[in-house]
Amino acid sequence: MVHDNRQDSTAGAVSYMLLGVCGGLGLDMCAKALLVDYSLEQFVFLRSLIGVSIFLLIARQFGGLRSLATRRWPWHLLRTFLSTCTMFAFFYGLARMPLVDALTLGFTAPLMVTALSVPFLGEHVGWRRWIAVIAGFIGVLIILRPGTTEFSFASVAVLFAAFTYACMAITSRKLAATETSYALSVYVIAGPMIVSATLLGGGDWQMPDTAGWALFALAGASSVVTWVGIVNAYRRASPALLAPFEYTALIGGAIAGYLIWSEVPDRWVLAGAAVIIASGLFVVYREIGGAISRKWLSLRPRR
Repeated sequence: MVHDNRQDSTAGAVSYMLLGVCGGLGLDMCAKALLVDYSLEQFVFLRSLIGVSIFLLIARQFGGLRSLATRRWPWHLLRTFLSTCTMFAFFYGLARMPLVDALTLGFTAPLMVTALSVPFLGEHVGWRRWIAVIAGFIGVLIILRPGTTEFSFASVAVLFAAFTYACMAITSRKLAATETSYALSVYVIAGPMIVSATLLGGGDWQMPDTAGWALFALAGASSVVTWVGIVNAYRRASPALLAPFEYTALIGGAIAGYLIWSEVPDRWVLAGAAVIIASGLFVVYREIGGAISRKWLSLRPRR
């Protein structure tokens, strides 16, 4: 029975992770389509407004609005600043580069979390993980090719978004003991909504048509699906088990980019992506995979 329950939990975790990956990919595809006709400020505002509205509608599922109560406002304000930087920088870059290229550079965030956890969380990172982090950034250089015509500010913007996202992940670890996951999610969406609203000028607003409203609604819903999927996945299984499934977003991004925008990754992007993925998976395995795998093996019924 223990074995069956563990199998059910693992299957559920993988299902939630794939749901989260699909939600994230859907959000990125909507963003890339909408940013052709709408300003970045309008996209961030409407996407965030719809996302917050959905979260408020389902508040009862997470303990009600009292789950938003907090005494750690300075930390939430910092996370709001970081999430705003992440959202604006990533979607700025995404609108100006192939989908799979942006997703690949975005996956450097786990490597940055590993590096930042040393000075900010006091965690120990062994030499093997440092080599993996360095290798991952070599993968970034392979993709960016500084000094060539392929190097662009859009790529730098996506890397900056990965950095601010990594900083946000560090703050999540700081707040995890006292704050609800619901509060952590709502505030980081509400912040960019408020900031983008203040930045919207008359020339930045264009009334969406029916197709535009549909895509904005889908973008907001996708952000909620992403959060629900990933949070529930990591509550049910080891990140070491789930990380390979999270990287399936790159496969989906490559397929969507080719079918919708006729984007074909060149050999440098493919080579850099392989290095970044391998480095990220190694870091996850070294950081938590070994300990959790041993724990799970101890639960296996003996024959």
